[in-house]
Amino acid sequence: MSILIVTGIEGAHNCATVVGGQLGMEVEVAEGRKAALSALRRREFTAVVVDETMAECDPAAAEAVWEHAGLAIPLQINFALAGSARLVREIRAALHRREREQALARRAATAAIETELKTTVAGLLLHSQLALSGGDVPAVLADKLRVVADLAGSLRQQLSASATGPWRYRTLTRPLIASRSGRLPFVPMLFFPCCRSHPAPLMP
Repeated sequence: MSILIVTGIEGAHNCATVVGGQLGMEVEVAEGRKAALSALRRREFTAVVVDETMAECDPAAAEAVWEHAGLAIPLQINFALAGSARLVREIRAALHRREREQALARRAATAAIETELKTTVAGLLLHSQLALSGGDVPAVLADKLRVVADLAGSLRQQLSASATGPWRYRTLTRPLIASRSGRLPFVPMLFFPCCRSHPAPLMP
């Protein structure tokens, strides 16, 4: 991880050395817009810190830096008033906020995936049971539908289980992604034993 400091203030390189040592990160200094944009084109940064004085004097330059910062955390600090200690605190706080936001986003994505999977599995189970309830289902197809119903019921129980872990996220995302291909491969990939590919059953 690395940080880009955009400022023309005297002693910026010394400040960058202190900040890098405190945070255990590489810190690069750009003394103006041209140098900052060149650095941003060359590599990605975890955070971009722009001198507030420079941003006020040249708003267009600051805006150009923000537009090219990508996913870097944007920070604006008055280097004339803030020392290296405050800069370290501000950057560390911003990094912690980003980590919390990413953790929340991952949990929200996992919850959304599980909700969609539960809906898909419930529909699959219902339709297979309805198909089995018909009296004109050929024996071969009925056997396959029973497999579908049994495995769908088992998967629904796993989704409803209170235990969570990394295995659930990794294994349950594959059928969801496959189901969005437009060819509805969710059912045959997981359940039909007559398919060419037989993924391992979902196990904790």
